Amino acid sequence: MKYLIVGLGNIGAEYARTRHNMGFMVLDAWAQASNAVFRTVRYGDVTEISFKGRKLILLKPSTYMNLSGNAVRYWMNKESIPAENLLVICDDLNLPFGTVRMRKKGSDGGHNGLKNIQEMIGTQEYARIRIGIGNEFSQGGQIDFVLGEISGEQAEMMPAICDKVIEGAKSFSTVGADRTMNSFNAK
Repeated sequence: MKYLIVGLGNIGAEYARTRHNMGFMVLDAWAQASNAVFRTVRYGDVTEISFKGRKLILLKPSTYMNLSGNAVRYWMNKESIPAENLLVICDDLNLPFGTVRMRKKGSDGGHNGLKNIQEMIGTQEYARIRIGIGNEFSQGGQIDFVLGEISGEQAEMMPAICDKVIEGAKSFSTVGADRTMNSFNAK
């Protein structure tokens, strides 16, 4: 069985430690822990990890956040991966920093990356893990906030956040979205 695990973010060193790059941070941590190496291919950086007989394709789109759907659609088609085997990892302004939630479907919640994915694959019926980045910004400051770097204290929390999201993604691939949500969201 194959799964496409997509971490959302923006390419380039200037975005590496920004709140909007939570998805990239998780996949980078996972690849490093698994001794996997990303290779730059069409529409992004990709690596594969085997887990309990499953092939997990990790994708960091190179299309920038707001056009992530192009990369997701391409890799779903290339690898013949159905929407029920897609998991997207992204940041979420509506959750306090470090809070992690999984859903098996839903709206884009105002997230432009999710909005584009839904437009390009034609459904909201795919799993996502949202990582809270908080919303400590003044009116009109949302863009600067999401594209701002995480604090030193938040950076210290990232290994534990990444570990939790990686465990959730592994669980999703073995026991499915419902069972994963029951345990994952309760913690």
